[in-house]
Amino acid sequence: MRTALVALHRYVGLVMAGFLLIAGLTGSLLAWEHQLDDMINPALFRAEAPAPGAALLDPLVLRERVMRQYPDARMPYAPLKVEEGRSVAFFLQAAQAAELPNDEVFANPYTGAVQGERKWGDIRQGMKNVMPFIERLHYSLALGTVGTYAFGIVALLWSLDCFVGAFLTFPARMRRPAGRGVKASGTSWLARWHTAWTVRWHGGSHKLNFDLHRAAGLWTWAMLFVLAWSGVSFNLVEVYEPVMKAVFAHQPGDEMLVTPANARSEPGLAWDEAREVGQRLIAQLARAQGFTVIEETGLFHDSALGVYRYTVRSSRDLREDGGLTTVVFDAGTGMQVGSWLPTGAASGDTIRSWISSLHMATLWGRPFKAFMCVLGLLVAMLSVTGTVIWVRKRRAKAKVKARRA
Repeated sequence: MRTALVALHRYVGLVMAGFLLIAGLTGSLLAWEHQLDDMINPALFRAEAPAPGAALLDPLVLRERVMRQYPDARMPYAPLKVEEGRSVAFFLQAAQAAELPNDEVFANPYTGAVQGERKWGDIRQGMKNVMPFIERLHYSLALGTVGTYAFGIVALLWSLDCFVGAFLTFPARMRRPAGRGVKASGTSWLARWHTAWTVRWHGGSHKLNFDLHRAAGLWTWAMLFVLAWSGVSFNLVEVYEPVMKAVFAHQPGDEMLVTPANARSEPGLAWDEAREVGQRLIAQLARAQGFTVIEETGLFHDSALGVYRYTVRSSRDLREDGGLTTVVFDAGTGMQVGSWLPTGAASGDTIRSWISSLHMATLWGRPFKAFMCVLGLLVAMLSVTGTVIWVRKRRAKAKVKARRA
C-alpha cells in the first residue's frame, strides 16, 4: 500500500507542480494586494480634498454623480464606506450588449469627479492593472472559466494529497527480528517520526532537498490544507457545497428565493430608501441575534432576483476590511426575504468564513499577511523540491535499467 501511495503522491504532485508554483508566487504578492496596488497606482487610490476641511459626499450621492458620467452603463453595487483621502471604486456593467472599454472607475469622495479608470485585470493597459492581473493568474491562470475549473480540480487533488503526503511522513512499520536472540529496536514510533520534522542541512543536496520538502510540508500542514480546501470552495463549488452540506449545517441561500414575475432591471425602491430599509432590518437582526454593527459596507441591487442586498461589517465578521453580514429584502416592497451571518449561525458557514478569511489574509493585520506571504513562497518551494525528487528518482530508475540491460 505504501508503495502505491508513494507513486500516487509523486505523480499527482507532478501534475500540480506548475499550478502550485504559480499559485504560491502570486499568492505571496496578493497577501499585500491592496497595499501594492495603492503603491503602484497612487493617482487611482488617493484623493485630494478641494479645500481644507471639505466634507465627504454621501455614498449614494457620490454614486449618482458617477452614474451621470456613464449614461450607457449600469452600477448595481454601491460601496457605502467613504474615507478621508481615499477614492471610492465603482464597478460598471454594460447596459447594452457592447462591452465597456473600462469597468472600474475611481471617484473623488469630495466632488464625485472620476480621477481614473481601468478594465479590471487587462494587463494590456499597463502597470495600473498589474495587481488585478496577478489576481486573475492566481484564480484562473487568466484563462477565464477553463482556468477557474482547472485550478479547482488542482485544489481538490491538493486537498486529498495533503493526507497522502502526511501519511507518507509516518515511519514505515519495522520488520520483526529475524531470530529469538535478536532484540527489537527500542526506538519508539514517535521518536522515529521526529526525524521527518527535521532538516539535515549538511547531508548533501539530495538529503537537503528531500528534507525541505517533507519537513516544510509537515510544519505547515494545517495551513496548506486550508489553502487547498478553500481553493475548492472558490473554484469548484459543485464539489465543495455537496460535501460540506452533507456534514455541516448551513444557512438558507439564494435557492430559497423565488424570482418575482415582475422583476425588472430598475428597483421599485430608490437607493436611499433601500439603504434606510437595510439599516432598519439589520438593526432588528442584530437585536435578535445578539451582534453589533461596526460599519455599513455596501448595497447591491440583484435584478435577476428582484432584491436588494445590504451588507455591513459586524461583530460576526472575521474580515478586517469589508463585511459580509447581510440582509436581503424585496426591491419593490422592502419586505425581508433572507439574511446571512458569516459566523455563529451555522457551522458550515462559520467554517467557510474562517478558511476563506485565512486564505485571503483578511484578518490579524500585517503579521498574518507577512505569514501568508512566506507561506506562498513555501508552496512554490514545495512544488520545486517535489519536482526535483521526481526527476532524481526517475534518473535513478533509468540507471538501474541500463545496468540490467
